[in-house]
Amino acid sequence: MATRRYTAPQFLSDCVSQAQYDRWLDRKARAHVRRDRDTAVDISVSVYKQLIHDAVCASEGRDAYTGETLDWTLISKWRNDEAKRLGSTYKKNFALLPSVDHVLGRNDTPEFKICSWKMNDAKNDLSIDEFLDLSKKVIRHLGHSD
Repeated sequence: MATRRYTAPQFLSDCVSQAQYDRWLDRKARAHVRRDRDTAVDISVSVYKQLIHDAVCASEGRDAYTGETLDWTLISKWRNDEAKRLGSTYKKNFALLPSVDHVLGRNDTPEFKICSWKMNDAKNDLSIDEFLDLSKKVIRHLGHSD
C-alpha cells in the first residue's frame, strides 16, 4: 500500500479528519497557484501542497507571528451567505481560522507561513518587517510605548 504523502499532523487528530485536511490543503494550494501563475518560477499544485503542508507541520497548530493557538475546526466552515447577512460580526468568529500567508523566501522563491486569518488580513501584502514598522508607528501615534 502506498504511503500517504500529506498526512495530517498529529496536533490535528482531535479536530480535523484526514479528508478535511486533504480538501483544505488542496484548495489552498490551488488558490495560491492561481494567484502566482504569472510570477512564480517553480509552480505546481504538488509543489505548493508540499510547501503548505510543511508550513502546517512547522506551525504546530499556532500562528507563526503571534503564537496564538489556531482554531482548526473552522477550516471549510466559512459560508458566504452568512457572511453577507451578518457582516463583520460573522467574520470575527473566524479570527483564529488557519490561513496561509504567502511570503517570498531566498531568491524570491515562494514560502508559506500558517497564521490566523485576522493576522493575515491585517498584514495583507506587507512583509513582516513592513508590518512591524507600521505597527510601531500606530503604537507611537496612539501614545503607547514599544
